[in-house]
Amino acid sequence: MPEKLFTSGRIRKAVYDTASQQLDLHWDNKSVLAYKQVPQEVFRRLCSAPNPATYWEDRIAEEYPKGVPMKSGSAPAAPKDLGDLFGGD
Repeated sequence: MPEKLFTSGRIRKAVYDTASQQLDLHWDNKSVLAYKQVPQEVFRRLCSAPNPATYWEDRIAEEYPKGVPMKSGSAPAAPKDLGDLFGGD
């Protein structure tokens, strides 16, 4: 899954799923916006844009339907109840 980290600006990371054509944008305020049916070329242009947030506003925000952000593989799933947490029934 292609991923691009940005060191400045409001967008901190862009993650693209080539199979589902979903683009997840991680923002500096810790929010994540997801967009469906985004062509890979749009992701490529976002990653090479001089100002990715401006590119997002002009070419992505209103053009593609919003989706549910993908699960990040780095964080474990939260336990559903105390039994899951402590192994009890």
